[in-house]
Amino acid sequence: MKDEKSDAPLRGYAHYSGIAVQMAAIIALATIGGVKLDEWLELKPLFTVVCSLAGVALAMYVVIKDFTPKKKQNDKKR
Repeated sequence: MKDEKSDAPLRGYAHYSGIAVQMAAIIALATIGGVKLDEWLELKPLFTVVCSLAGVALAMYVVIKDFTPKKKQNDKKR
Protein backbone atom coordinates (compact mmCIF):
# COMPACT_ATOMS: atom_id res chain seq x y z
CA MET A 1 0.00 0.00 0.00
CA LYS A 2 1.29 3.49 -0.81
CA ASP A 3 2.34 5.87 1.87
CA GLU A 4 0.28 9.09 2.09
CA LYS A 5 3.47 11.15 2.20
CA SER A 6 4.38 10.00 -1.29
CA ASP A 7 1.00 11.26 -2.58
CA ALA A 8 1.44 14.73 -1.03
CA PRO A 9 3.44 16.28 -3.91
CA LEU A 10 0.93 14.96 -6.44
CA ARG A 11 -2.00 16.34 -4.47
CA GLY A 12 -0.31 19.73 -4.25
CA TYR A 13 0.44 19.71 -7.97
CA ALA A 14 -3.15 18.78 -8.77
CA HIS A 15 -4.49 21.48 -6.45
CA TYR A 16 -2.35 24.26 -7.91
CA SER A 17 -2.95 23.08 -11.47
CA GLY A 18 -6.67 23.21 -10.84
CA ILE A 19 -6.39 26.75 -9.54
CA ALA A 20 -4.38 27.79 -12.62
CA VAL A 21 -6.94 26.26 -14.99
CA GLN A 22 -9.76 27.94 -13.07
CA MET A 23 -8.02 31.33 -13.28
CA ALA A 24 -7.38 30.92 -17.00
CA ALA A 25 -10.99 29.93 -17.65
CA ILE A 26 -12.38 32.91 -15.71
CA ILE A 27 -10.13 35.39 -17.50
CA ALA A 28 -10.74 33.82 -20.92
CA LEU A 29 -14.52 33.77 -20.50
CA ALA A 30 -14.59 37.36 -19.30
CA THR A 31 -12.42 38.50 -22.21
CA ILE A 32 -14.48 36.61 -24.78
CA GLY A 33 -17.63 38.07 -23.26
CA GLY A 34 -16.14 41.56 -23.56
CA VAL A 35 -15.20 40.99 -27.19
CA LYS A 36 -18.70 39.74 -27.98
CA LEU A 37 -20.26 42.76 -26.24
CA ASP A 38 -18.00 45.09 -28.20
CA GLU A 39 -19.00 43.43 -31.47
CA TRP A 40 -22.68 43.60 -30.57
CA LEU A 41 -22.64 47.22 -29.35
CA GLU A 42 -19.94 48.38 -31.80
CA LEU A 43 -17.78 49.86 -29.03
CA LYS A 44 -14.54 48.13 -29.94
CA PRO A 45 -12.08 48.41 -27.04
CA LEU A 46 -14.37 49.39 -24.16
CA PHE A 47 -15.98 46.16 -22.95
CA THR A 48 -12.97 44.03 -23.86
CA VAL A 49 -10.79 46.04 -21.50
CA VAL A 50 -13.41 46.33 -18.75
CA CYS A 51 -14.39 42.66 -18.83
CA SER A 52 -10.74 41.54 -19.00
CA LEU A 53 -9.90 43.56 -15.90
CA ALA A 54 -13.03 42.32 -14.15
CA GLY A 55 -12.03 38.74 -15.04
CA VAL A 56 -8.57 39.23 -13.57
CA ALA A 57 -10.08 40.72 -10.40
CA LEU A 58 -12.56 37.83 -10.11
CA ALA A 59 -9.81 35.27 -10.68
CA MET A 60 -7.67 36.87 -7.98
CA TYR A 61 -10.65 36.85 -5.60
CA VAL A 62 -11.19 33.14 -6.23
CA VAL A 63 -7.49 32.39 -5.62
CA ILE A 64 -7.35 34.44 -2.42
CA LYS A 65 -10.56 32.85 -1.19
CA ASP A 66 -9.09 29.41 -1.88
CA PHE A 67 -5.86 30.14 -0.01
CA THR A 68 -7.35 31.73 3.11
CA PRO A 69 -7.84 29.29 5.97
CA LYS A 70 -11.41 28.24 6.51
CA LYS A 71 -12.95 28.45 9.95
CA LYS A 72 -14.34 25.32 11.51
CA GLN A 73 -18.02 25.03 12.42
CA ASN A 74 -17.18 25.12 16.13
CA ASP A 75 -15.46 28.49 15.77
CA LYS A 76 -18.52 30.09 14.16
CA LYS A 77 -20.84 29.17 17.04
CA ARG A 78 -18.76 30.94 19.68
